[in-house]
Amino acid sequence: MRICIASDFFFPNMGGVEEHIFNLSQCLLSRGHKVIIVTHSYDDRKGIRYMTNGLKVYYVPIKVFYNQVILPTMICNLPLLRYILLRERIEIVHGHSAFSTLAHEMMNVGKLLGLRSVFTDHSLFGFADLSAVVTNKFLEISLSNCNHCICVSYTGKENTVLRAKVHQAKVSVIPNAVDTAHFTPNPSNRPLDPDRINVVVVSRLVYRKGVDLLAGVLPKLKYLSNVHFIIGGDGPKRALLEEIRERNNMQDQVTMLGGLEHSQVRDVLTQGHIFLNTSLTEAYCMAIVEAASCGLQVVSTRVGGIPEVLPESLIILTEPTVESVYRGLMLAIRKEADKRQIGCMYMNGDLDGSGNGRDSAAGSVMCPFERNNIVANLYNWDNVTTRTEKVYRKVLQEKETTLGQMMVNCLRSGVWPFLLVISLCHLILRLLDWWVPRRHIDLCPLDNPFWEGTAVGSSRSRQSLTSDVKVHVHPVPGSSSGESFRRKRHKFASSS
Repeated sequence: MRICIASDFFFPNMGGVEEHIFNLSQCLLSRGHKVIIVTHSYDDRKGIRYMTNGLKVYYVPIKVFYNQVILPTMICNLPLLRYILLRERIEIVHGHSAFSTLAHEMMNVGKLLGLRSVFTDHSLFGFADLSAVVTNKFLEISLSNCNHCICVSYTGKENTVLRAKVHQAKVSVIPNAVDTAHFTPNPSNRPLDPDRINVVVVSRLVYRKGVDLLAGVLPKLKYLSNVHFIIGGDGPKRALLEEIRERNNMQDQVTMLGGLEHSQVRDVLTQGHIFLNTSLTEAYCMAIVEAASCGLQVVSTRVGGIPEVLPESLIILTEPTVESVYRGLMLAIRKEADKRQIGCMYMNGDLDGSGNGRDSAAGSVMCPFERNNIVANLYNWDNVTTRTEKVYRKVLQEKETTLGQMMVNCLRSGVWPFLLVISLCHLILRLLDWWVPRRHIDLCPLDNPFWEGTAVGSSRSRQSLTSDVKVHVHPVPGSSSGESFRRKRHKFASSS
């Protein structure tokens, strides 16, 4: 299969959507599929770039309008997007994030070119405020012609079905995943002081992440000198937390790390015993899965799809209020203290075969590596990729959507003027077929030259490459194989 993943959110920007796109792309590549990513330019990062295992990324020269999202023109970028889809011989367009204008534009162009479209929704929206009303209506128009939708939780599915008016049979639930081989516990990274308990918070410091709840909880714990907070992340609410820290003289108990690269998150998580999440709305929340994979006891608000993510043994759920979050955090602190008390009993020989001393905290003790093993069995990228492939195969079996059907589907949304946009896009594409005929477009090779054994015209199926595919190792400059590598690279660059 030849897949184009489109989104405004990708590297070097960091976040849950970006991480999801990258990991999904890598797994699809390893299974022999052709995958490209289309996003907008980031500063001087423009043109075509290649990432791990030959992942091809188009940083199209489109300026950002607001919050890393391009201006929704629908027609201005159409010639460039058409050229990319035809040049790469794409079969499926996969858009990510309801906020991404580029994803919706690429899906619209793909449908007009007769391709199949899939959309993954990563967020939850309300129904009352003006921003949600506009976003929901735009999403309804965009998804009216989408072949299939993917949500990361059942709560997200219900939300998408209601606000975008998508039939539930066209929506599948495929959760996110985490690389548990990377997010592994490291107890030696925790503080040497046996009485100290570290509470870690890693989040964007914005209103939606419940920073105000965190600001209300901090003063309640200032009298527990053995409890320390490590807060990673940046945002407009950072000033509020710094003010609370100064006002309550908690400089020794609260450490502000600022913005973190994703590669730094694991090192921060392994310093803690408890992970605190105070989000006000979440469709899935990757942060709590990464924290549980690192062996931390998770305390989180009971909002959105969070109750579906982790089993009760790994998470303490609270209501999104200061008092409830405080009680949940205190319960986690007591569990941590009980765990250490049991450790001391083992060292002093107090726990014999009779089970004396276990009753108070037997159910609260869990090895960090056992937590990692539970998460590894629940969420892994191989499972996510397999389920996504099933969606791709399903949409490829559907009939091509005609222009008339697209216009009828748009009519159901009630926004009749959008028919003019669809019609204008169709006319521009017909004009481009005459101005830049498809036969004049230089086609890219179907196979990934960074993988061995993927010659064009190979009789074996592309899915069969999973077991025996290997990555080319770039030779050291000046070695005997350096010249041959440069010739291959020159040949590949000229062909693409």
